[in-house]
Amino acid sequence: MKIVLIGGHHSSAIPVIKELQKSDSSLELVWFGHRNSTRSNKRESLEHKEITALGLKFYSLRAGKFYRTYNPISLLMIPLGFVHALLLLIKERPDAILTFGGYLSVPVVTVGWFLRIPSVLHEQTVVVGYANKFSSFFAKRVLLSWPDSIKFFNKKKVQVVGIPIRSEIFEASSASFICEPSLPVMYITAGKSGSNKINLLINSILEHLLDEVNIIHQCGDHSQFNDYDKLLNTYNNVKDKVRGKYFLRKFVFVDEIGEAYSRADFVLCRAGAHTVAELLALRKPAILIPIPWVSHNEQYENARYVQKFGLGVILDERNISPPVLLQEIKKFSENIKSYKYNDESDLHIKLSSNAAIDIAGVILEVAKAQKRKDVKNV
Repeated sequence: MKIVLIGGHHSSAIPVIKELQKSDSSLELVWFGHRNSTRSNKRESLEHKEITALGLKFYSLRAGKFYRTYNPISLLMIPLGFVHALLLLIKERPDAILTFGGYLSVPVVTVGWFLRIPSVLHEQTVVVGYANKFSSFFAKRVLLSWPDSIKFFNKKKVQVVGIPIRSEIFEASSASFICEPSLPVMYITAGKSGSNKINLLINSILEHLLDEVNIIHQCGDHSQFNDYDKLLNTYNNVKDKVRGKYFLRKFVFVDEIGEAYSRADFVLCRAGAHTVAELLALRKPAILIPIPWVSHNEQYENARYVQKFGLGVILDERNISPPVLLQEIKKFSENIKSYKYNDESDLHIKLSSNAAIDIAGVILEVAKAQKRKDVKNV
């Protein structure tokens, strides 16, 4: 039996992949995703590193997407993406498709429908984008992370399962970040790609920050900006003048992520769905800076969940300067005890490991039904 998984949000996929591999060692899993971090960044993506490390066959799918501004190259890539998806699906002939959202899902799920390959879609965000709305018309099942997303889909297809969370975030198994004990610890992350905007702000105030906090910083690895080298150079110039420790990583991998969260008194981050789910699961206070230009303002809507449960504050990137951010971090750190999880009922949000188990169960059910149908038709 073979299942194709479609990337984009690979952090949500990894716990599901592990459940699928545990459930059936003969199951073949194939990944369609991004080999490079972005089109302009030719370095290997974290997605490619982590998915291939799990033993999956990886295809880099070339597809286009609609932008708010005219982009002729991306428009040209849209039909080419459908052709590429067709060729890959004919080559692999999976029994089912599991997509974790994003524009790559559109050609694969659509072509799969014409080839009579059933699809299951998992939506991570509160507000649903155009790609997933479109893909849902061709999907057999739609699995949601948040109850508030039900209104965007055909209710007959929908099931709320929660968002899969890496078990490693609960396990502090490393000892990489030995901090100055008299200072609080701030973990900075902006997802797998990092944020040049946040990195530049931190670089400007690093010396002042390190007199207030220890910092664990995942900065990403974009070849256009070289933020890692700039931040490291700044730290080397100030490290003898400051009290706090600074631990800089391009990526915080699974062997260190549990320790990073465990040591952190609070987090400075973007508001991707997976980051928000991890903050809620760990009851970790956070300063959230949503990406302002994403469609439907989805990161702001994600961030509101953290604020709603009493765990954080939201800053508008457009109004942030280095002095403003420094002041906000100092204020948050001084008042950290006031940020406590205020609703143990979770409002029916499922943030346990059951989400990965439930998603794996649904896609296996769909794939097995398709396999039986194919055998009958032989």
